[in-house]
Amino acid sequence: MKKQKILSGLLTGVTILFILYALVNNYIVDPGAESFLSHKTGLKRALNLPVWLNVMYVHVAFACIAMAAGLLNFSNRILEKNRKFHRINGYVYLVSVLLVVLTSGYMAPYATGGKISSMAFNALNVIWLFITIMALVQIKMKRIIRHRNWMIRSFAFCFTNMFIHLITFLFHQGFGLVYATSYTIGVYGSIVLLLVIPDIVIRMNGTSTTN
Repeated sequence: MKKQKILSGLLTGVTILFILYALVNNYIVDPGAESFLSHKTGLKRALNLPVWLNVMYVHVAFACIAMAAGLLNFSNRILEKNRKFHRINGYVYLVSVLLVVLTSGYMAPYATGGKISSMAFNALNVIWLFITIMALVQIKMKRIIRHRNWMIRSFAFCFTNMFIHLITFLFHQGFGLVYATSYTIGVYGSIVLLLVIPDIVIRMNGTSTTN
């Protein structure tokens, strides 16, 4: 129980900090995404900056909403005291994920690293949407444990951007690879981590049953 409280507190702290970072960085510090866009070279498609920025703003906003909604719905206290809120908040999460995936699909062709990175983002979008729909299907069938496990897997994808940038930083600053190559490694590396880490968490919680 103590271990679960520590992990829960850590998750809450990381989630809140990352939401604040995303909002401040994208809407206040660098609203024109100049730092991020400076790494995009050799694009095969012309980038319509005003449209791309507006799509990015929507993408970031709903990514933050998905993180907040997902975090709230892991609260047993909220679930026990207000199941209606839990259910409505679950649909907020679902809609947010859908909008994040759609906006990501628009931005994927302009991904840093070119087509190989674009393919990875499209794969991420499909996987995340599939996992989230599986969570919805399980709760509709009243399979509570399976629903929670699929939600753990889905919520992990809210941290895609964080993992990408951590891995990119490691390979770019740590190993001296060029940024575009490091970013591509970051995208593919995040896919592996986002598929592996949730199942480790599920096993640690002792909920990897078929109930």
